[in-house]
Amino acid sequence: MKTLHRPADARGKFDFGWLDTAHSFSFGDYRDPRYMGFRSLRVINEDKIAGGGGFPTHGHADMEIVTYILAGALEHRDSLGTGAVITPGEAQRMSAGSGIRHSEFNASPTDPVHLLQIWLLPSEQGIAPGYEQKRLPAATSGETRLDLIAAPEGGPEAVTIRSDATISRALLAPGGTLAVPITRGHAWLQVARGSLTAADQPLAQGDGFAVTETDTLTLTSEAGAEVLVFDLG
Repeated sequence: MKTLHRPADARGKFDFGWLDTAHSFSFGDYRDPRYMGFRSLRVINEDKIAGGGGFPTHGHADMEIVTYILAGALEHRDSLGTGAVITPGEAQRMSAGSGIRHSEFNASPTDPVHLLQIWLLPSEQGIAPGYEQKRLPAATSGETRLDLIAAPEGGPEAVTIRSDATISRALLAPGGTLAVPITRGHAWLQVARGSLTAADQPLAQGDGFAVTETDTLTLTSEAGAEVLVFDLG
């Protein structure tokens, strides 16, 4: 097993007033040739958008984009005619494909929205653009569990992505331990909340952690944690 720790404080960070953002990989004006992505995972941006703020209409192509809300609500509109509000406990998938235009704004004029935006390289280019939104299983306080968020085959409570990857949500109760299968041999962890240990590496909120050449990853947490697990081809 080979590992790489990406501390939260080492990310590219920008504060535009209406947007406080941290980039795990090179994005926009942030460039680091050591961090251009990991396998099919190209972007993880942790965004905090002030009330009334957001991204006006802009375009994307040939990228699978997944949005995961940590707090608040995000309003989405796109050139397919989709209009939706995404809240915590939901996952949104937008396939940019041959081309799509969309906007994303904080749904509240006063309260901030906190989210992770994820870009994955598609397994096929030039596909028809698409949109999907699913609610994840309800999480009870004190549970330790693994929930599928996104996969090529989708699922009853998981969105369908056209990429050689799956995304899962690992919830760890205080004192919890979870063995996560890694079917493609490569994984990236992104700590959404709390703290934990993976492969003897302590991880805190905002940290990223890459693992290669493994089929299982054991997560433990003393205080509790919420982690996104990317199983990547």
